[in-house]
Amino acid sequence: MNIPEDLRYSSDHEWVRVEEGGRARVGITDFAQDALGDVVFVELPEVGAALEAGAVLGEVESTKSVSDLFAPAAGSVVETNSELDDAPEKLNEDPYGDGWICVIELADAASVDALMDAAAYRELTES
Repeated sequence: MNIPEDLRYSSDHEWVRVEEGGRARVGITDFAQDALGDVVFVELPEVGAALEAGAVLGEVESTKSVSDLFAPAAGSVVETNSELDDAPEKLNEDPYGDGWICVIELADAASVDALMDAAAYRELTES
């Protein structure tokens, strides 16, 4: 299982990559996409939506189930990956690259520090 060292992780299996300007790119982990199976639809959040940490930001539908996506940190959505509308399988193929979900303007950039690092997330997925 791929768990990049440079990301932070939520217990709900979302990842966060902190970017310049207090923004964070968000997606689901390799563990999550594997558990979901073949993704057939992604409901993206609305640009401009204000999110609280832990709030539902969208939904992923796979051949196995329908699962909510959760905001790993508070902020407002400034960009979504509209390519997932026509190619939801990118979540399976490249969860840490082309399969990203959205970009959030963080309410508090330091809040990301409360998320798990790669070692802690690896421990969570192995237990």
